[in-house]
Amino acid sequence: MYDKDNVFAKIIRGEIPSKKVVENEYAMSFYDVNPMCEKHVLVVPRGEYENILDFARRASAAEQAGFWDCFVKTADKLGINGEFNVFANAGMSAPLFNQSVFHFHLHLIAGDKTDACMDMIKCFLCEK
Repeated sequence: MYDKDNVFAKIIRGEIPSKKVVENEYAMSFYDVNPMCEKHVLVVPRGEYENILDFARRASAAEQAGFWDCFVKTADKLGINGEFNVFANAGMSAPLFNQSVFHFHLHLIAGDKTDACMDMIKCFLCEK
């Protein structure tokens, strides 16, 4: 069940400040507070969707088009054309990375890795 008090819902409602990149009627993007690379933004739909499957199954065509428009405009605004990562986590027991905020979001990541990223990579490799 969707939690209307999750941190992204509060950001969307303007209750928590964020460093916005792009926004439209259906989605918004903002910088991640714990960036893995120099360019690390989150793209979130304004609607109440827990994860990517929930969004794909229930979002209207207009919501999906608005989300992807926000994604593309975010990449354009940040100068991201190639050499980037995009990922979405789903569930507390996802095999690689657990979902920590249960509001669907994509991570759009590019540029030089941060120290936090390097530490995460080292930790991940040690678990293998």
